[in-house]
Amino acid sequence: MTAVPPPFDPELAAALELIKDAVSPSFTMADITEIRQGAGIQLLAELDLTMEGAFDVEDRTVPGPADAPDISLLICRPVAPAASGPLPVIYHVHGGGMVLGNNRVGVDAPLAWAKELGAVVVSVEYRLAPEHPHPAPVEDVYAGLLWTAEHAKEIGGDPERIVIAGASAGGGLTAALALLLRDRQGPSVIGQMLLCPMLDDRNDTPSSHQMKGLGLWDRTSNETGWTALLGERRGGPDVSPYAAPARATDLTNLPPAFLDVGSAETFRDETVAYASRIWQSGGIAELHVWPGGFHGFDGFAPQAAVSQSARAAHTDWLRRVLAR
Repeated sequence: MTAVPPPFDPELAAALELIKDAVSPSFTMADITEIRQGAGIQLLAELDLTMEGAFDVEDRTVPGPADAPDISLLICRPVAPAASGPLPVIYHVHGGGMVLGNNRVGVDAPLAWAKELGAVVVSVEYRLAPEHPHPAPVEDVYAGLLWTAEHAKEIGGDPERIVIAGASAGGGLTAALALLLRDRQGPSVIGQMLLCPMLDDRNDTPSSHQMKGLGLWDRTSNETGWTALLGERRGGPDVSPYAAPARATDLTNLPPAFLDVGSAETFRDETVAYASRIWQSGGIAELHVWPGGFHGFDGFAPQAAVSQSARAAHTDWLRRVLAR
């Protein structure tokens, strides 16, 4: 197994150099509290979620899973939609390695898609590990989707046109949500968008070894996130596919998937393998491996050429899925 990493795209390498002192590729369980209290999370409170007045924004508390606390949904509805009638819904699951974040994290991306395409955005807040290990996070995500489907018309959405989407840990939870919806015969969704998804607790792919100590999320951080979620079960024989979707033995009858990942990041190989297994199961998947991309590159370096290509691909896929 080679440990020589692929090169970063030159524009992305320059961006990494600028943030290297503020963002480490590695963190441990001991670092979680400090990172949660960091300035990055506090800045989320200052985001203009209205997108300069394009959206009405509401925080709504809805029922959580059975015998569990209520959950918070961030609901963003277009103020002046171009189309009349119910709008498509983008149901967003935030990232943060299973241990960080809230429903504001990463929501700027689905808001940008929704502004261009005319859609309602619902972003779910879920309980975080290690305080709330599996299955708490995915069950919260599932409960939020149930509420969204049942109340779609109330928020201006079309229950027949829901796309689920997430990045990083949110991408893994989105993949797990698609599996749960199939297996529990829950509401149907028309697509799943898995951006640099966190899928495999075993943390032993060639890309996870290649990128050790590099980029924004390496093997050490990955082990931290999965251990927080699964404890001693991490990497063992009895991990649920609803925790780590790479463990699923059946990928049939899933909604069409969009998957993308950088070539220079920990999750490259598990993402490529997941797309391949969807095809091998007779399913529909569109896969992009962006050359020289580190984890979450388009969010940290949006002006880079490869970031603009990635963002255009996201919107293009959504437009095609919503037109079916």
